[in-house]
Amino acid sequence: MGSTVTSTGPAKKTTASARPGYGQLLRTRGAWTFLLPGFAARQPFAMLTLSIVLLVQHTTGSYGSAGATAAVTGVSMALFAPYSGRLADRYGQRAVLLPGVLVHAAAGLTLTALALAHAPLWALFAAAVPTGASVPQIGPMVRARWGVVLKDSPLMTTAAAFESVTDELTFVLGPLVATALCTALAPAAGLITEAALTLVGGLLFATQKRTQPPVAATDGHARVPHSSALRVPGVRVLIVTFLGIGSVFGGMQVSLAAFTESIGRPGLNGVLYGTFAAGNMLSGLVCGAIAWKVAPHHRLVVGYTALALAASSLWTAHSVALLAALGLLVGMCIAPALITGYTLVEGLVEAGARTEAFTWLTGAVALGQAAAVTVAGQLEDHLWGGAGFLVPMAGTVLALLTLLALRSRLAPPPFGRTVARGVGHRSPVAVD
Repeated sequence: MGSTVTSTGPAKKTTASARPGYGQLLRTRGAWTFLLPGFAARQPFAMLTLSIVLLVQHTTGSYGSAGATAAVTGVSMALFAPYSGRLADRYGQRAVLLPGVLVHAAAGLTLTALALAHAPLWALFAAAVPTGASVPQIGPMVRARWGVVLKDSPLMTTAAAFESVTDELTFVLGPLVATALCTALAPAAGLITEAALTLVGGLLFATQKRTQPPVAATDGHARVPHSSALRVPGVRVLIVTFLGIGSVFGGMQVSLAAFTESIGRPGLNGVLYGTFAAGNMLSGLVCGAIAWKVAPHHRLVVGYTALALAASSLWTAHSVALLAALGLLVGMCIAPALITGYTLVEGLVEAGARTEAFTWLTGAVALGQAAAVTVAGQLEDHLWGGAGFLVPMAGTVLALLTLLALRSRLAPPPFGRTVARGVGHRSPVAVD
């Protein structure tokens, strides 16, 4: 697929053919040194919630207590992730990862011990907070490392697509592994394995110093003041759009489970959600293989409009076949929006704040998902069957209206100058 990518190291410019491709991307020098440990370290991200639910439900007999404990973990992660990213930008990924994975492993094992000891719910919540807050943000860190090895290469869009597909693969494998461990070995096996993978994978990832993004620039002996990525207007717009994407994930999880339960075929839940995830993965692969001529901020508006329209049709499905088809369509619309959003960060945010920007987006998806799970569950309980599908519709439509109203803030600053308050000049970058 085109000519070979060449790279002479993280500090030098990477060149690529005009036609991006996964073969070129994966031949990028130094990429596998962070991809392999990064893949291992990001698996726990998808295992954590389900492992907690299965363990706490087993020890308490209550899905309510299990869901509440998992929700505390998810909200803590969403709130603390951006600060983890900011610290990584300021002091380096290694400086954040080394203590972070140790804290996470210790907190996860503490939560396991408390659950097995039948501790009161408040004690589980107390352990869930540091467990969620210390989840290592490997996905955003990997994306930031691609920016180092690729610089302004056209392969950046391909890298964003590759990461989106990797995320989807993680969220397919993680729950399967957690379920198998908790049911075949012991209820605590999932959370213990999650802590172990986080520790080992995170430490191996942290040792790859060569591809680590540089810390904030220095001027003599004085460090240039660090500006938060949140001060960039375009990032705030992207956060709202990613909240809408999170509402799709959360609403689909609850509503598909409720639908299959209502028709007496709960086993179809995995098939339907797998179809949704497959659409996401396939469109992500295609999106990354295209040499786009349209600017990313225009692509996002078009892609998000398609997502809102597809999500708005879910509540009309009354058969398994139709719901599977609509779920596949929604999944196919999500990946382009995610990929384009992450690609926009490269043109909106200075290099010294990109890890933080990525974590804001990742946290927005997690927060939108947590809120959607809660609201969709209430709608399914108190309204009609399928009412939970209104959540993806409402979330994406509201986000689309915000995107349309503020889309000008997503355009790259002219001549490589960031116009947001507190963000300095930077060199021009290719955005398409």
